[in-house]
Amino acid sequence: MKDLTSKLKSIDFRPAGLVEKLSEAMTEAILEGIFKEGDQLTEVELQKQFNISRTPIRESFRVLEKKGLVEVIPRKGTFVKRISTRDIEEHFPVRSVLEGLAAKQAYTKMSPSTLESMERALARMKIAADHEDTKNYWKQHILFHEIFIDACGNQLLINLLKTLRMQIIWYRLAYQYYQEDFKSSYRTHEKIMGLFRNKNTDPDKLEALVRTHIDEAVGKFLGYLDAQEKFKASTL
Repeated sequence: MKDLTSKLKSIDFRPAGLVEKLSEAMTEAILEGIFKEGDQLTEVELQKQFNISRTPIRESFRVLEKKGLVEVIPRKGTFVKRISTRDIEEHFPVRSVLEGLAAKQAYTKMSPSTLESMERALARMKIAADHEDTKNYWKQHILFHEIFIDACGNQLLINLLKTLRMQIIWYRLAYQYYQEDFKSSYRTHEKIMGLFRNKNTDPDKLEALVRTHIDEAVGKFLGYLDAQEKFKASTL
């Protein structure tokens, strides 16, 4: 809570852009685990602490709700959303199809500078993987995917994936004790990069690889979730 307080106190609370700034700060607080699953976000507390009206706070809550980060329960309040098996089972397959399509559409539109940006992100992923630096690995992992998604040029697809990826990113960060095999993940992204580089790549093959990469994450997450539930049950 202290970290969130320091972030919010640095915000320029003038009307212009207030909702955007507030929602971004609260999003970061949720992603970094300052607010945990099930925590209640209260309008009154934020209003008193930062001397702002309830209107921008409520609008910020709506932004967070659209991102899938909070849920508003009538007559109870706004709570950081708990992650369920159903959330993972529903989101990953949809993201898999859409992101594979984005890669396929981006392949013929990639400029040299865009490819270079992906290369830099991949290089930083390797450094983070070698040092088992979870936070920086996923930061570059997110960037790598966002670059080719933006390059597809399909604004509807970009917007849909922006929302889905925000929720998936949250799932990854929320399970802070979950560790993926960094080197295996890096090798997959190296293959994806190779297909983007190759002028003779079959776009369908690129689409399939991206989809497989995402589909494999479903099993890993569900396996982790199941292990956590069993552990909780054993301690009762």
